Amino acid sequence: MIQKYVFGDPIRTEAVVSRIGEGDSLRYFAVEETEDGRLIFSRALSDHDVLYGLGETVRGINKRGWIYVSDCTDETSHTEEKRSLYGAHNFLIVDGADRFGVFVDAAQKVTFDCGYTDPGRLTVTVEEGGCVLYLIENSGLREIVREFRAAIGRSYIPPKWGFGYGQSRWGYVKEEDIREVVRRHRDRGVGLDSVYLDIDYMERFKDFTVDGDRFPDFADFVREMKEEHIHLVPIIDAGVKIEKGYPVYEEGVENGYFCKNEDGTDYVAGVWPGRVHFPDVLNPPARKWFGRWYRVLLEQGIEGFWNDMNEPAMFYSGKHLREAEEELRGLNLDDMDVWGFFHLKDIVMGIANRPEDYASFYHRIDGRMVRHDRVHNIYGTGMTRAAAEAFEELSPDRRILLFSRASSVGMHRYGGVWMGDNQSWWSHILLNLQMLPALNMCGFLYTGADLGGFGSNATEDLLLRWLELGIFTPLMRNHAALGTRRQEFFQFGREEDFRSMIGLRYALLPYLYSEFMKAALTNDMMFLPLSFVYPEDPFAPKVEDQLMVGESMMIAPIYRQNASGRYVYLPERMKMYRLRSRDSMDEEVLEAGHHYVDAALNEVLIFIRPDHIVPMAAEGGVFAEQVDSENLRLLHFAEKRAVYDLYDDDGVSRDVTLEGHLRRIVVER
Repeated sequence: MIQKYVFGDPIRTEAVVSRIGEGDSLRYFAVEETEDGRLIFSRALSDHDVLYGLGETVRGINKRGWIYVSDCTDETSHTEEKRSLYGAHNFLIVDGADRFGVFVDAAQKVTFDCGYTDPGRLTVTVEEGGCVLYLIENSGLREIVREFRAAIGRSYIPPKWGFGYGQSRWGYVKEEDIREVVRRHRDRGVGLDSVYLDIDYMERFKDFTVDGDRFPDFADFVREMKEEHIHLVPIIDAGVKIEKGYPVYEEGVENGYFCKNEDGTDYVAGVWPGRVHFPDVLNPPARKWFGRWYRVLLEQGIEGFWNDMNEPAMFYSGKHLREAEEELRGLNLDDMDVWGFFHLKDIVMGIANRPEDYASFYHRIDGRMVRHDRVHNIYGTGMTRAAAEAFEELSPDRRILLFSRASSVGMHRYGGVWMGDNQSWWSHILLNLQMLPALNMCGFLYTGADLGGFGSNATEDLLLRWLELGIFTPLMRNHAALGTRRQEFFQFGREEDFRSMIGLRYALLPYLYSEFMKAALTNDMMFLPLSFVYPEDPFAPKVEDQLMVGESMMIAPIYRQNASGRYVYLPERMKMYRLRSRDSMDEEVLEAGHHYVDAALNEVLIFIRPDHIVPMAAEGGVFAEQVDSENLRLLHFAEKRAVYDLYDDDGVSRDVTLEGHLRRIVVER
C-alpha cells in the first residue's frame, strides 16, 4: 500500500506517474516545520533497524551511521567523508520492527541523517519549498521495492549492444586513436561493442559539433566502425558555448531557452568551452528544443550518448570569477603567513560549484520563474529527458543508448547512470558493488562504474579484479582520465586472462540480458542484498560484499590487492563454479554457512542456488550481436528439477513485453 502526504507547495518533479491516494495522518514520523521553512521528519531507530536505499552514495549497503545529502554534486573524490555525489535518490527502506519504504519527492536539497547525529534516530530534513512524502507498506523488502517501482514507472531499456564491452578514455582525440583500440581488440579476439568519445571529438568542446580536422568525415567514420560492429558513443555536456555564429547558442538566445539571471538576462558560467549558458531543460519548450539537437549526431549514424556535467557542474560563474580576482589582488603576496595561505586556497578552491551561484539563476516552470537551488536535483533529469523524448520522435522504432551522470528518481525512465568519476582504488570496487542494489531500488537498472577507475593509475591486478565484477553489470565500460596510466587490456601482460574475462561477459550475456529485461518489465531488482532473498536469515543483513544477481546466482568479488581468496557466506547450500574462461571451469557443492574459498587472479566465482539455472552461450561472441542465445551451456544446481525462463528479443525494438519472448529451460535429475 502506498499513501502520499503533501507538505507546502512543492515543485512538481513528475517522479511518480501513478495516481496515489492521500493519507489521513502520517505514520512512522514526527513532523516539524522550522521558521525558515524547512521540514524535518524524524523517528527513533532501534539497535536492529537496517536502512536500505538512497541510490548512488558512499559507504555500505546498510546506510546507518552517516549523513547523506541529496544535492547533485560534481564530486571527483568518492571517499567516505563525502555526503553528496551526482544523484538525488530519495528512497529509503526502514527494516526492523516496522518495515516500510519512504520516498521524499522534492526537487531541492534533502538531508538524511541516518543515525549520525543521534545513533538512535533517523532525521530527514527538506529545505524550504515543501515536498510530497510517500509511504510504502508491505510484508517484504522486495515487495516494497516492486510497489514503489510500479508507482514511478518502467525503467529505461537500452539496446542489446549496450550490454557489450565498451572502451573509453579521455584522450582519444582522432580517428586513428579509435581505430587502434578497435584493431587491438579485433586482432586479439577480445570482445568489444563500443568506443566512447569524450570531449576531444568536439569542435572546441561545443555540443553537437565534431572537430573536422580530427574527424574529417564523421558520418563515414561511423559507418566504418559499424562495419566492425563497433558503436561510437559521444558525450554531450550541459553547457552551451557563448559564441556568435554557433547555431545552438544563437537559437537559444533568440528563443529565450537558457537559464536566466534575476534581471532576465542569460546566466553565464564557465565549463569546458569557456563561458557558457545552461539550457533551461525544466521548461518544456526549451527541453524539446535542446533534445532535437541530438539529431545532428543521430543523422550521422550515432546510436548512443552519455550526458555529462549535468548537475550542472560549474568551473566558475561569470560574476564570482571577477569577485575572486579582486579578492586575490588584495592579498599580501610578499609576506603571506599560514592564515593568508589558507585564505588563498579557499578563494581558488571555492570558485567551482558554489552554492551561492546555484542560488543566483532561474528557470521558467509552469509560467513562473523558479530559483535554481529549488530545483537543482532535477536538472540532470531534465537534460536526459530532453534527449529521450527527442529519440521517441527521431528514432521511434529503435532503442538509443543513453545514460547520465546526474540524476534523480524519475530519470530512470529515460536513461541509465554511470557511477561518475571514481578512482583506481581497490575500495572503489567494493563501492561499485554496494551502489548496485540501492540504484536498482530507485529504478536505475542500467548502470555500472568506470572499470579500472577514472582517476589515479590502475594496476593490472586491479583491472582484472574489477572486470570480474564488471562482467555482471549491465553497463560494462573501461574508462580513464587524461593524464592517468593507460588501462586498455593491451597495456598489460596478462592478455589471455583479459581475453577470457571479457569473453565470460559475452558468454553470460544470455542470462544477464534476460535478468535485466525481466527486472525492467516486472519492476524488480537485478542486484539484491542477501536479505532481500533470504529475509529469515539473521546473518544476511550483515553481508555487505556479496550480491544476488537475478534469480539464480550469487557473486562474491575480490576487492583487496594481493588476495588469492576470500570468505563467503552461503545462506543455503549452493554450487560454486570457478570460471576461468568459457571453456575452463570447475564446480563444487558447498554447504550453507561460512567458507574460505580460493580464487586466483584469473578466476571468477559464481554461486548457483538449488534447482536454478544460469544459461551461458556455448561458443563465439566478440560483439553482442554475435552471441548465440539458442545453443546454450547450462550451469545449474539441479538437485531435483531446475527451471529457468530465458528472455530474449531482437535487442533493438522499443515495444517490449514478456509475452512471446520467454523460452522455458528445464533440467531434471
